[in-house]
Amino acid sequence: MYDSFIDQLSGLDLSGLSIRPAPFNKTDFPCEDAIDQTLGAIWSDLFAMFSDTALEADAEDIAWGMVNLFHRAASRKSAQLDRASDEIRVLLASADGSEVHSSNLEEQVERAQAAEASMLAFEQMREAAAALYRDETGSSWKPVSGSRTSHSRHLTSAVIDARDFLRARAENRRHALIPEGTPVVFAGGRKSFESAEDARVYADNIWATLDKVRDAVPDLFLVHGGDGKGADRLAASWAERREVQQLTYSLDRRLGARAGFKRNEQMLSLNPRYVVAFPGNGVTERLVIDAKARRITVVDRRGLLGTSPRS
Repeated sequence: MYDSFIDQLSGLDLSGLSIRPAPFNKTDFPCEDAIDQTLGAIWSDLFAMFSDTALEADAEDIAWGMVNLFHRAASRKSAQLDRASDEIRVLLASADGSEVHSSNLEEQVERAQAAEASMLAFEQMREAAAALYRDETGSSWKPVSGSRTSHSRHLTSAVIDARDFLRARAENRRHALIPEGTPVVFAGGRKSFESAEDARVYADNIWATLDKVRDAVPDLFLVHGGDGKGADRLAASWAERREVQQLTYSLDRRLGARAGFKRNEQMLSLNPRYVVAFPGNGVTERLVIDAKARRITVVDRRGLLGTSPRS
C-alpha cells in the first residue's frame, strides 16, 4: 500500500507537499553509529578550529547553536504532525463514508506518520549533539524556551486507524512531557570560589550526593530551577550524564520578589521523596523549612563547599 499510495500522489497538485513521504522503516534513516561518528567528527573539527584563536570564547555559543539546529528541525516536524492531527480530527468529525473522504483521511494519516518519523530522527540527532555539547562544556543543553522532549514511543505500521493514531499521539505527548518516576528536588545558588580546586570539590560533592540519592531512589527524576549557572547547572550536568529525567521550574519574573517562593511551592507540590539543598539564598532556606514542615526528608549540604552543615 505504501508504494501504491505514492503512485496516487504523483498525479495530484499537492501545493508544495513532497511527493514521497518520509520513510517509515528505521533502516531508511541515518543509523545511530553514523550519527555519532559524523557529529563527533564535526564537533572535533569545530573546537579544533576555534582553539587558540580570538574566537575560542565563542565556541560554546556556536556549539549550542549546532544542537539547536536539530532541535528546531524536530520542532518543525512536530508542528507538521500537530497540523496533520488536527486535520484528522476535522475529517473524523465530518465523516460521510465516501471514498473521497476515506482517501483524504488516509492521506492525512500518512502525512502525520511521515512527520512523526522525521521528528524522531531529528530528536535522535539532537540528543547525540547534546551529549557532545555536555562533554565539551560540562553543561546540559537546553533550548531558549520550551521543553527538550524526546518521544520514546512512536508509530511504525504503514497503515493504522485514524482514531488509534490520535490516541497514540496524545499518549506520546503525555509521556514526553511528564517524567516518570519519583521526584527529587534539588536546590542551590550561584557561588564564588577562592580557587579552582574549591570549585572542583564543590562540583564533586554535588555529583556524589546525587549519586547516593539515586542509589536510594533508582527511579528518581530531578526537579530543579534550571539556572544555567551555579548549582543547578552542575545538577543538570549530573542528570544528563546519568540519563536521569529532569523537570525544571523557571522563575516567573512577573511575580517579582515572590517568584522564588512561588517556585518552591510548585516543586514541593510534587511531594518529592527528598529535597537536596546546597548553599543558596533565602529562597533556598525557605524551601528547606517548608520541606521539613511537610515531613519531606532534606539532604542538607549547605555547609562549606557543599558539605553537611553539621560536619
